[in-house]
Amino acid sequence: MIPYQTVDVAMPLDVLSCCSKALIRSIESSGTVEAAGMSEKAIDIEFHHINDTMDPVELTAGYKVLPSTTIEKCPPLDFLIIGGPDVINYHLPETFKQFIRNHVNSGKIIFATCTGALTMSESGILDGKNATVNHTLVEIAKQMNPKVKWTKETQWVVDGNIWTAGGACAGMDMVAHWIMKNYPPELVKLGFSLLDFEPRDVNGNRVFPQQHGVSA
Repeated sequence: MIPYQTVDVAMPLDVLSCCSKALIRSIESSGTVEAAGMSEKAIDIEFHHINDTMDPVELTAGYKVLPSTTIEKCPPLDFLIIGGPDVINYHLPETFKQFIRNHVNSGKIIFATCTGALTMSESGILDGKNATVNHTLVEIAKQMNPKVKWTKETQWVVDGNIWTAGGACAGMDMVAHWIMKNYPPELVKLGFSLLDFEPRDVNGNRVFPQQHGVSA
């Protein structure tokens, strides 16, 4: 819960949420959409919004969000996502840096969107790694942290267990790609249709639904 741009995190999380067991079960019980048996294929996921205190965090567009847990009390995570703050005026506190290092060093996946990668790089986990950032800031990123192999050739970059995306919508596409790689196409079609969402591939080309093996 750093002061990130709201959509950097809200959009990827909502893509996951629309493919989650909790939401799909709700749809199954309501009968509003044909989804019989789909919850068995859905993502079993619980969301945590983590800060070093339980104080509200001010995001962009006037949003204020309450953390759900602290760094000290947060249960073990499978995935961590970092949104993009104002990189000129915001810097990660050491507690956040160590939390990120511990997560990455454990082999678990971390996602970063927009300037989130540049902020995350303060922890040192991107040193020598390939990564991207909001493409309008790649040259600035190279100056701010030259230890990272910054690129703007693709919408997102995967280097081991570290996933970094360009702007907010690229982050949404990145997480959608992870879902498409790991879950059945019928779940993907249902979940994404709830958002009226058609993601792009890593090169920015429309990829869903035809190339994912489901009909429109």
